[in-house]
Amino acid sequence: MNVICSTLNAKYIHTNLAIRYLKAYAAPDFAIKLKEYTIKDPTLSIVSDLYQQRPDVIGFSCYIWNIEETIKVIKVLKKIDPSIHIILGGPEVTYDTAEWMEKVPEVDFIVIGEGEQTFKQLLSAIESGQNFAEVPGIAYRENGQVLFTPQMNKLDLRDLPSPFRFPEDLPDLGKRVVYIETSRGCPFSCQFCLSSIEVGVRYFDREKIKADIRYLMANGAKTMKFVDRTFNISRSYALEMFQFLIDEHVPGTVFQFEITADIMRPEVIEFLNNNAPKGLFRFEIGVQSTNDYTNQLVHRKQNFSKLTRTVTMVKEGGKIDQHLDLIAGLPEEDYHSFRHTFNDVFALRPEELQLGFLKMLRGTGLRLRAAEHGYTFMDHSPYEIVGNNVLSFHDIIKIKQVEDVLEKYWNDHRMDHTVEYLVAKAFPSPFDFFQEFGTFWDKEGWARIGHQLEDLYRRLLLFLKAKSIADFDVIMGLMKYDYLKNHKYKPRKPWWESNLEKKRRSALYSQIMNQPQLLGETFKSLKLDEKSLNKHTMLEELSFDLGLYIKTGIIKKKQSVLLAYFDPVKEKTFIYSI
Repeated sequence: MNVICSTLNAKYIHTNLAIRYLKAYAAPDFAIKLKEYTIKDPTLSIVSDLYQQRPDVIGFSCYIWNIEETIKVIKVLKKIDPSIHIILGGPEVTYDTAEWMEKVPEVDFIVIGEGEQTFKQLLSAIESGQNFAEVPGIAYRENGQVLFTPQMNKLDLRDLPSPFRFPEDLPDLGKRVVYIETSRGCPFSCQFCLSSIEVGVRYFDREKIKADIRYLMANGAKTMKFVDRTFNISRSYALEMFQFLIDEHVPGTVFQFEITADIMRPEVIEFLNNNAPKGLFRFEIGVQSTNDYTNQLVHRKQNFSKLTRTVTMVKEGGKIDQHLDLIAGLPEEDYHSFRHTFNDVFALRPEELQLGFLKMLRGTGLRLRAAEHGYTFMDHSPYEIVGNNVLSFHDIIKIKQVEDVLEKYWNDHRMDHTVEYLVAKAFPSPFDFFQEFGTFWDKEGWARIGHQLEDLYRRLLLFLKAKSIADFDVIMGLMKYDYLKNHKYKPRKPWWESNLEKKRRSALYSQIMNQPQLLGETFKSLKLDEKSLNKHTMLEELSFDLGLYIKTGIIKKKQSVLLAYFDPVKEKTFIYSI
């Protein structure tokens, strides 16, 4: 029997862990082929590729990001070859299963919940023609009716075979994200999250996990993301895994974790700050809201002061980048409360701050009680809300404007010094800067067009001019500093008109040639000749003491000269000042 397990990933770099577990568990009884696509691939292109495999059975792994496109593929496949058995599984179809069977008659079976053993038993039943009623945890069709079988007990995860030992995966390991699961379940009960439905946490065999990680690193994997809902729920387990990864990592590998920050002990952070190489680990921390009443309504326990302690200690350690998440639209958090939440979290200055919008996931407590808070949301995935009793769609549009410029101007780190000055000195709060700029951005129609780096600088400049911001000269100087320091090569055409006249520029270069020590001993040691100076450097006059700012972060109004040296060998820019 020819069996395919397939899914549509959000991006090519993503890999699907679920179908690899299904393949591993079904072997050697069934030699399953894996076929992964993306949600951007044309439907007919996917159908053509699957059809040419001549499958008897295709199982699709379904999520909110791919269900609509997956259904399109299924419908076309069944028109071409109605004999293909279509099986769906995954979190999106585990809930409201009867509705999916009714909406998509082309689907023959749905595997409900944990799928490894059920999927294998179902394949055996299809192959042998046995009674599907004996397969636990499925929905199936019989005589025009949809029937269900009760789910089986949870698997012992320690017995599951490795999903990483397939030769066909090896060529692309270094190009894609590898997802690793060391536990299933979550100890918390957040009502907006599917993980809250499964009670308790079960662990995989940690020695098998370590062996898999060694194998993946030996075969070129570069980015590994742990999908455990709370990696640090067990302090001893987390410490053991951190120590293992520190001891045995291959240089250049990055490991990402979802952690609960308010339960992380200071001694664990101190251990990481003292022992982890810079860049080896990356933390994702779900803050969601700092409104205590909102957190209470969604059964979310969070100590923000302890969370702040963790994020601050990690940031001060300088070893681990942190990605913090917020959710707009949680119960009883109106626009003004969300502004407060945003400012609370931005004050921690995470390397990335992701602003998401509440999605009413099937099976969650919040979706079941949506009427209590007046929620309206999209009928189709991703079920994003469009309003509730305290947050109008107008408010949501405004927050989306914040999200747009936050991504471009903070998370991408194109102009950190400029943005830091604007949020700290030029606007009442960080949220106000991003909101005002986001609204301006939207009104100008920039949300609907692409952007080069220089465009981002020019558009910020237009916004600041329209606002008649005080100390505009200082902000211009910071923008130039940000722009030049992040370039590998000398830019052909910067976004600004230089304020240095040709005569003045020549005089400055002559002074630098004669007295290179003015720019410091490091610059003097470069021993640049006149040709190199003109070819690989740029000069700009600033209205504040750049040297003092670089050392202390203090802005002092005093004219200075910025020299950017674009090192052609190291392909890196060095900034000097007089």
